[in-house]
Amino acid sequence: MAVRSINDIEAVLAAYDAYMMLERGLSDNTRSSYRDDIDKLVKYLAEEGKRLSGVTLDDLQAFIADLHDLGIAPASQARIISGIKSFFRYLKLEGYIDENPALLLESPRLGRHLPEVLTVDEIDAMESCIDLGSPEGQRNLAIMETLYGCGLRVSELVNLDLSHLFLDEGYIVVRGKGSKERMVPISDVAMHHIRLYLEQRADMDIKPGEENIVFLNRRGRRLTRVMIFYIVKRLCELAGIRKEISPHTLRHSFATHLLEGGANLRAIQQMLGHESIATTEIYLHLDRSMLRDEILAHHPRNRK
Repeated sequence: MAVRSINDIEAVLAAYDAYMMLERGLSDNTRSSYRDDIDKLVKYLAEEGKRLSGVTLDDLQAFIADLHDLGIAPASQARIISGIKSFFRYLKLEGYIDENPALLLESPRLGRHLPEVLTVDEIDAMESCIDLGSPEGQRNLAIMETLYGCGLRVSELVNLDLSHLFLDEGYIVVRGKGSKERMVPISDVAMHHIRLYLEQRADMDIKPGEENIVFLNRRGRRLTRVMIFYIVKRLCELAGIRKEISPHTLRHSFATHLLEGGANLRAIQQMLGHESIATTEIYLHLDRSMLRDEILAHHPRNRK
């Protein structure tokens, strides 16, 4: 049995912060990072209906798996795990828990290659390199904002339908893996650039069968995934960014920036399509205002 009560989580976190400062001599930045990491875990556990006092290794591994599914880079996962391990060591030391569930929690292998995460400034720099005077300029800007503002996979972007744009309502419907559809909130910035592109698209000679596809090449056919890759890589080079990136990097950046901004893990999962959503009817039961509020409140594009 634990000797001390862990029910007052705010008091426990305050005591842990004092311990980090007074006994471990950690800097303000390090303490703040550790506290943010623990806050993420506490919110996750609350959503799962679990108490901190009863956390198991399986619970912690499920939390880290969520971070991985959201596209959080291995280095960021490792930092979060370090904070969690420190916290549970403290709880065991102070008698809040009898056993340390984080003892066998493993960090990800940092040698594994995953797309890097771009900063907001780097994304802005890439977009500033787009020549809006060129025939494809406005289209490419709309593509960048849709990838970053909605966290889409490349396959979802190139197959995005006009009939799935609900810009007046602030949503798009995306067809993901297994042809499953999900509703994704879209930022005002992305909507603005899509509308400007659609004005140009209206004058295009569109090939039969492609009339419902949003993003087209100059010959009126849907873009390929390779072409999207080329567009993103070229903008990265023009902006002088020395990172190995791909269109998927924008999806990783979307998830990372939302998480760092404090967005709800479950809301991000729904927006990215990591949970199984099989039919359109399920969307009728989703809290649309909650999903839109999450992206509007926490995505960098909406804080300007």
